[in-house]
Amino acid sequence: MLITISGLPGSGKTTVARLLARRLGLPHVYAGDLYRKAAEDRGMSLEAFNRLSEQDHSIDRALDAKMAEYARQGEVILEGRLAAFVALQEHADALKVWLTAPEAVRAQRVAQREQRDWTAVMAQNRARQQSDAGRYRDIYGFNLDDISIYDLVLDSEDKTPETLADAIRTHAAAHFGRARVQAE
Repeated sequence: MLITISGLPGSGKTTVARLLARRLGLPHVYAGDLYRKAAEDRGMSLEAFNRLSEQDHSIDRALDAKMAEYARQGEVILEGRLAAFVALQEHADALKVWLTAPEAVRAQRVAQREQRDWTAVMAQNRARQQSDAGRYRDIYGFNLDDISIYDLVLDSEDKTPETLADAIRTHAAAHFGRARVQAE
């Protein structure tokens, strides 16, 4: 069973992916952690690493190769904006989930988590989205704004992480079979 959780910053994907992984007893692999670790290994800030990634596509390709390896193994919750795209290439039976929320809500969530001004976070999120969308288009021809590849799209604006995890779990039971999706 492979479930991918994707969405823009502040959509709740990390919280929901961790909760779902715990409930299903599956490992959770987060592309953002792998990316941040790669930046740290190079002694670079995330912003500087993002700028380098715009020029050096081997960075994204290496991260995506790691995610593809996890996808091939299955029995995992993969989290990241390209997780569903990777799953489409490596694991036809994946359940692909996209979490969304209005831009201001997402920025406020990130700002609260990082104790920053939400308008500054919103501007940073826009710049990051633009950078990521350009890289993914250039490298893979993938349109990050195209959510048609997802099996389930959930708006997280007014739902708790528990409610979202329950919805994904219910969908997973229908997708994979109830016996494969065990109760807590």
